[in-house]
Amino acid sequence: QVQLVESGGGLVQAGGSLRLSCAASGRSFSTYAMGWFRQAPGKEREFVAAINWGGGGTVYAESVKGRFAVSRDNAKNTVYLQMNSLKPEDTAVYYCNAGMNIRTIVTSVIGSWGQGTQVTVSS
Repeated sequence: QVQLVESGGGLVQAGGSLRLSCAASGRSFSTYAMGWFRQAPGKEREFVAAINWGGGGTVYAESVKGRFAVSRDNAKNTVYLQMNSLKPEDTAVYYCNAGMNIRTIVTSVIGSWGQGTQVTVSS
C-alpha cells in the first residue's frame, strides 16, 4: 500500500506560482505512475496531471495544460507539481496518488488518499 503526504499549498494571488510536493512511502514508488488531483468546495475530485514511472511521459487536464508541470524524483520518493499563472478557479485541495500507468490513473488509483494540501488563489 502506498501512503502519501502532500505539502506546499498556500494563499497566492492570481498570476502567481506554487510548487506542491508529495512524499510517498513504499519501496515500489519508482514502479508506479503518479498523479495529482484536486477537489474544490462542493465539487467532485478531478484529475489534474500524471507522470509515468520513469518521468518521460506526462498527461494533463485541459484546464491546466501549459500552466502546470508535473515531475518526480524517484531517489527521494517524491512527486512535484509546479503551478504557474494560477487562477481563482484553481482553488482546491490538491491530492496525489499512485496508479498502474498514466492512462488508468485518471480513473483508478492504488494508494490511500492523504489529507491533501490547500491551494487558494485570490483574484
